[in-house]
Amino acid sequence: MKRDGKVSVGDVAPDFTLPDQTGTPVRLRDLVGRKTLVLYFYPKDETPGCTIEARAFRDSYAAFTAAGAEVVGVSADSVASHRRFAQHHELPFLLLSDKGGTVRNLYGVEKTLGLLPGRVTYVIDRTGVVRHVYSSQLRATRHPREALMVLSALAGDRA
Repeated sequence: MKRDGKVSVGDVAPDFTLPDQTGTPVRLRDLVGRKTLVLYFYPKDETPGCTIEARAFRDSYAAFTAAGAEVVGVSADSVASHRRFAQHHELPFLLLSDKGGTVRNLYGVEKTLGLLPGRVTYVIDRTGVVRHVYSSQLRATRHPREALMVLSALAGDRA
């Protein structure tokens, strides 16, 4: 399934359960099937790149929902930190707390320069299969654009 310890295109997305910004447990399997999932891992709440990325997802959120997708962000920050971050930036999507990085490791999201938690976005279709992976630490605002392009192509596949 996973090559080089990383989740890749064509793999079934590994299931997990993590608390969201309200402390409610969210299970991947419960989200998959209802909508296409845009699962993005980011380094840290309220840092410049992560704030820009979260705002870009927020600003494109209507386009994601129109495309039948749900956006979910994941970092090692606490539930309380996610709650503050989501409120501060009016984020309309779930932020999951991956304390200890268990899910990050499960997906094989690498650290940048061996230090910073990686920034990787996965587009997971309704059957749970990973259809696209985009990894770029520095191009934070490209993550939502990449995901929307893939969603558009997937919609074309269904037409």
